[in-house]
Amino acid sequence: LSYIDRLVISVLKPDLSARYGWTETGYADLALYFQLVYGLAYVVSGRIVDRVGARVGYAAAVALWTVGHVLHIAFTTTSGMIWARLPLAAGEAATFPAALAATAEWFPKRERALAIGIFNAGSNVGAIVTPLLVPFIVVTLGLGWRAAFIVTGALSIVWLLAWWRFYRRPADHPTLSREERDWIQSEPEVPPRPVRWSTILRTRQSWAYIMGRFLIDPIWWTFLFWLPDFFSRQFNLSLREFGPPLVAVYLLADIGSVGGGWLSSRLIGRGITVNRARKTAMFVCALCAVPIAFATAAPSMWVAVALIGLACAGHQGFSANLYALPGDVFPRWMVGSVVGLGGLAGAIGGMLMAKYAGIILETVGSFEPIFLVAAAAYLVALLVVHLIVPRYDPVDERTLVAEAEA
Repeated sequence: LSYIDRLVISVLKPDLSARYGWTETGYADLALYFQLVYGLAYVVSGRIVDRVGARVGYAAAVALWTVGHVLHIAFTTTSGMIWARLPLAAGEAATFPAALAATAEWFPKRERALAIGIFNAGSNVGAIVTPLLVPFIVVTLGLGWRAAFIVTGALSIVWLLAWWRFYRRPADHPTLSREERDWIQSEPEVPPRPVRWSTILRTRQSWAYIMGRFLIDPIWWTFLFWLPDFFSRQFNLSLREFGPPLVAVYLLADIGSVGGGWLSSRLIGRGITVNRARKTAMFVCALCAVPIAFATAAPSMWVAVALIGLACAGHQGFSANLYALPGDVFPRWMVGSVVGLGGLAGAIGGMLMAKYAGIILETVGSFEPIFLVAAAAYLVALLVVHLIVPRYDPVDERTLVAEAEA
């Protein structure tokens, strides 16, 4: 649902640009300010989730983003819609720290990357549904573009009510067996403590995660904001025709999300170290992104779909393993804060990439320079992560606790 609400604007972008005279740089600013607020809120929300837990944090986030999402109907310009994107970004920023917190609450370390891959795949379900649902609402039912925001906002409200009714921590869950609870809690639990930014930033492990997010998140943001526009420009697709190619792309991304998490979990289960398993999976996924460099020269739409879909699969598999890094090497009470800093870094990178994409599309008029960056980003990210943390050594928790209590 987060991805549905986030992507409605990108699916509508070609039509709204033609109707209201949007420029490429104006749309890029829409993406830029979304990511600015997203990144800042990501840091704060990570700390909040550390304190209040996944249940309350997730509920508050969904309520806030739904308000922002529906507010889009009040504007027709990119400068106006920026104001609606701000609460949407702030609310959505908390969803990933909350999801990681829920994963840490419910899964032991050996299963965590697979769990992250599965809920990452859930994000892709939203990306699959959006290019089918939006044209159905706008074109088939003839309800207009504003109805797309209203209907999808209502879906988020339904989810919010269900989350609040059913989600509980393992210790509070009424139907969980003792055996299941013991398995989930097989790693000793550390109570929450205040975390200083200086404490986090003094660790190599945090910088590996931060730099990894800075390098790979902008590519995914670009896919989310501009893929419908790419197919519109490159193959003259209308709003009604976006569905099949975008569905295919995000189905491949789904496979990559689960596959990347499964691969590292499988290797760990065979006795491979966490360090080697995660990096092996990330290397395989990074190679999947390289062929996107040729997407603009594809002889047909479906060849382009295959190349872009392979890159999206690579991103999702890579991110499932990178996002597991904080849970692998930091105590649970620090995970949300580390993830928040990584989200800020990813948003900063995304802002730079959005500005770059807007300028390139307005001046060059081609996606080729954008896809060349995407092709190289994951191999560069893996190299940077490996140089910073050659081994996944857990941080010295005693030092962290002493600094937190000082």
